[in-house]
Amino acid sequence: MVEDNLKRIFKELPPGVKLVAVSKFHPAQDIIEAYSAGQRRFGENRPQEFAAKVPVLPADIEWHFIGHLQTNKLKFVLPYASMVESIDSLRLLEAVEKWGSEHGKVIDVLLELHLGAEETKGGFTEEEISDILCPARRASFQHVRFRGLMGMATNTDDVSVVEADFARIEAFKKRLDSVFVLPDFTELSIGMSHDWRLAVRHGATIVRIGTAIFGPRS
Repeated sequence: MVEDNLKRIFKELPPGVKLVAVSKFHPAQDIIEAYSAGQRRFGENRPQEFAAKVPVLPADIEWHFIGHLQTNKLKFVLPYASMVESIDSLRLLEAVEKWGSEHGKVIDVLLELHLGAEETKGGFTEEEISDILCPARRASFQHVRFRGLMGMATNTDDVSVVEADFARIEAFKKRLDSVFVLPDFTELSIGMSHDWRLAVRHGATIVRIGTAIFGPRS
């Protein structure tokens, strides 16, 4: 099942758009099945589960951490993650910078824009992200590499609302690109199993797909 699902997605996915297979809550054997089908990039969102999976899975997997990260859980994530997609507060960003300084590592991150209508969703405002990326402020983050933006659309079946969310983050990314000189700031991570095709039409360079690959979690 996993292999067939991946083949269907690979056929549709445009060149240059990266697939993060969201493996949270799924056992290591499911990840091995996807790995055997050619998938190398996986996403996890629970720190302890993530840290437990890494040692028992192939070393060439590119791990993305995609969930809310508490500052007291950095030790479970930062040694292993190729990218943290879910930097959603200045406090977390500063903690990641401090960890990177202490461990001699530069961490690739995406800044999460508060995109959907739900108040419970985390993330920065557009103004906060612009402030972080201004040269004077950015200079204080020597152990963080800002790679782009991440966002989650409103949880709704109304396609027009989801499209408006994606259009907003796409436009914001373009404004940032026009204002700041950020050669590494190339990624836009939007879109999940139910809306990734729409996200691609709005400039997604990363899509995070779980259910459409692994099926509903048990």
